Amino acid sequence: MPSAKVHRYLVSLVRADLVYQNKQTGHYSIGQQAILMGLTGLRSLNVVNLASEFLVRLRDQIGETAVLAIWTDDGPIVVQFEESERPVYMNVRVGSVLPLSQTAIGKVFAAFVPESVVEPMLAGHPKHRLGRDAAKRFRAELEKVRRDRVASVAGTLVDGVSAIGAPVFDHRHRIVAAIGVIAQDTGPGEPDLEQRRQVLHDVAEEFSSRLGDQGPLSDDVGGEGFETAGAAGRNGR
Repeated sequence: MPSAKVHRYLVSLVRADLVYQNKQTGHYSIGQQAILMGLTGLRSLNVVNLASEFLVRLRDQIGETAVLAIWTDDGPIVVQFEESERPVYMNVRVGSVLPLSQTAIGKVFAAFVPESVVEPMLAGHPKHRLGRDAAKRFRAELEKVRRDRVASVAGTLVDGVSAIGAPVFDHRHRIVAAIGVIAQDTGPGEPDLEQRRQVLHDVAEEFSSRLGDQGPLSDDVGGEGFETAGAAGRNGR
């Protein structure tokens, strides 16, 4: 495009406040209106509404039941299922609170929700409480979950049932949900666990990318401004 034509476009965009020009350097950057439009778009992305697409893909690729959970004042709660043709018999349904240390999704949230929120639950919440030694071992296990961005369990909540879970992050790299797969324990001829973990990891990464995640903004787990679904509701969000 000729430079004169580019200049005319930039002048119009500056007038509309979609582009900003630094008066000292002459360099251009994103304008205030463009920033506000981007933020409005991000706020309009509802993680639960978007989840169906990714849960269906996860279910179809792995061939097992896919589940979505969000964080609340009581811990992770199941909000959506996409059931496969291979039923899993367990006492988990929409509305169930998942124990932090006994479920894959619970471990994912425990790894990425701020410690200031998780620690009181491990110390005193009836659903999540752990003794001192068990809590110490659990914290060490969470380091691996943070590295891998995938957690797995086998038979800890229900005999013969295994599960894997992965975090979903928003544009500030804060965990806003977790997706997972639950299945009967795999036997001969079934896909191995690592294959399933990789599929889950890739789907969760794409889900996070759709929400604007571009990686950590700081070294703080959970990031600033973390809040539970209950708190968001009380704040009118």
